[in-house]
Amino acid sequence: MRAIAVFPGKPSSIHLAELPMPSVSEIPSGRGVLVKVLKVGVDGTDREINAAEYGAPPEGYDFLVIGHEGFGQVVEVGPNVTEVAPGDYVVATVRRPGSSIYDLIGTNDMTTDDTYYERGINLRHGYLTEYYVDDAEFIVKVPRGLSDVGVLLEPTTVVEKGIAQAYEIQRRLRVWHPKRAAVLGAGTIGLLAALVLRLRGIDVTVFGLTRKPYLNADLLEAIGARYESTSDLSVIAGSRQYGPCDLIFEATGYSPIVFEAMQALGKNGVLVLASVTGGERTVEAPADKINQSFVLGNKVMVGTVNANREYFELGVRDLSQAEAEYPGWLARLLTHPVQGLDHYRELIDTLTTAKGAIKVYCEVA
Repeated sequence: MRAIAVFPGKPSSIHLAELPMPSVSEIPSGRGVLVKVLKVGVDGTDREINAAEYGAPPEGYDFLVIGHEGFGQVVEVGPNVTEVAPGDYVVATVRRPGSSIYDLIGTNDMTTDDTYYERGINLRHGYLTEYYVDDAEFIVKVPRGLSDVGVLLEPTTVVEKGIAQAYEIQRRLRVWHPKRAAVLGAGTIGLLAALVLRLRGIDVTVFGLTRKPYLNADLLEAIGARYESTSDLSVIAGSRQYGPCDLIFEATGYSPIVFEAMQALGKNGVLVLASVTGGERTVEAPADKINQSFVLGNKVMVGTVNANREYFELGVRDLSQAEAEYPGWLARLLTHPVQGLDHYRELIDTLTTAKGAIKVYCEVA
């Protein structure tokens, strides 16, 4: 069985590997689900793993199968699986349990273990292969009406988790009802964040680098959000123009903008950070002013990464609502398909160099 893999620690080592065909019998207690992979999205994580920035192979292998944004169809289930059946469309979660108390209660995305297990990222093979098998606990059913766009579910879960965390934190205020939000970054995560916030009736301004005309801006305006280029309007100036932000979702991959966002955040606001940034960037910031505004304004900053099953199920709900309210919108995010596992170099090259790409994905089957 073919798979797209890298040799972790070796830059630009993407290659076609061979894996044995999996079986439901590999999963204990009759809880196995065998899935035929249909589509797999790729993102900056896959690019960074191929650049040897992080990632480790599973025990017994010298390579790691990449791809954590999987979408497939159930082929076979074990005798004790009732949640899904052959023919169902599904997405599997990414993080797998460790040993911390958070892992033991099903919130393995909040693990405190130094060693973590993520399919396609660290110590577990991913989904850029022809088939995979997993425990039904980690398999989320996707409605047939989302079969064309189900590959967007995993990135949607990052958004769902961040926004849900904001609401959960602000339960302390008893009556927190955010009216205005800003999203920083107009890539896949930024677009999906704007979508989820608009589905909640929030006024949304998205800030990106590119000036109009711009497909991403058109997509945002189609769901009732506004788009501003930071080449023309800074985040701080935008908060003055459109009103202070109750919620800011940062998804740029550019850490200095976080300090600008901290100054644009309104009282009782939440700043959600979704970017995983490497490098050695430094920035001068008005530290006293920011600190004072956070203390006196009861502001909060929180990070979001990965997601557990709860957020996958929230994502299914919101993607379904989006298809009903904005039919065809999600499909417009799937800009760059690559046909087949054999074209693994084209897949990574498209991810790296394609202009105007929103979601690059592999049509596995």
